Amino acid sequence: MKRMRLRYAGTCRMCGTLLPAGAEAAYKSETKTVLCLACLNEANKAHPANPESPSEASSPRQPGAAGSSARREYERRKAKDELRLREKWGRFGGLAVALSDERQSTRAWDQGAIGEERLGARLDSLADNGIALLHDRCIPGSKANIDHIAITPAGIWVIDAKRYKGRPELKIEGGILRPRVEKLLVGRRDCTKLVDGVLKQVNAVRSLVPDMPVTGALCFVEADWPLIGGFFSTRGVHVLSPRRLTKQLAQEPAGENDVAKAREAVAERFKPA
Repeated sequence: MKRMRLRYAGTCRMCGTLLPAGAEAAYKSETKTVLCLACLNEANKAHPANPESPSEASSPRQPGAAGSSARREYERRKAKDELRLREKWGRFGGLAVALSDERQSTRAWDQGAIGEERLGARLDSLADNGIALLHDRCIPGSKANIDHIAITPAGIWVIDAKRYKGRPELKIEGGILRPRVEKLLVGRRDCTKLVDGVLKQVNAVRSLVPDMPVTGALCFVEADWPLIGGFFSTRGVHVLSPRRLTKQLAQEPAGENDVAKAREAVAERFKPA
């Protein structure tokens, strides 16, 4: 990213801070996005410049870059959308691109990448607690990926980051006379399928390390969490905020898990996306 003074006002894609024209910030021309200096410093701390070759940087031993596959998909879709507009409008294509809003299906990948990046930066701060982090890992035999894997002395956490608006809540239907059904709602949106997705990820990791506890978590980065509490579990999956997640990981009880050995095994099986 190029560090410069902005000609136009913008919004930091990590923290959402409004940056006025003339402010010093980092600009990425490929995606036309900006980072405030505070977020740029945090990103550099989490992912310092690596002089290794591309093949070494993407090796299983590397922790991976949070949100990288979502960011690549966003850039691919954005470029495809712009190419379609340029082909349609000919010499006025540049103007059409400048005046057109991004398609929601394209913008969703950018929003998802930002959520993963923010959570990844927060999780990386746990390295001093003896916790190993892996980001954006492929699931063998599947097109899906795991956003974050945290390996602690007590076990392994499989974490799915979501950037949804609204308040997460657990709705329980049935009971005595009918089968009990738990639904995850975010605002008015039924997000129960997200729990199914996390459980599949948990099972994939558990099949590799059957003798180690594996816990699933859904972390809503920008949800409308109440000032106190509001966190819960459904079908064994924790639903919580970034702050609560990092606090819970930092307070994990002592265990006999060999973090370095477990990290090697998980990283080798679940390669960077």
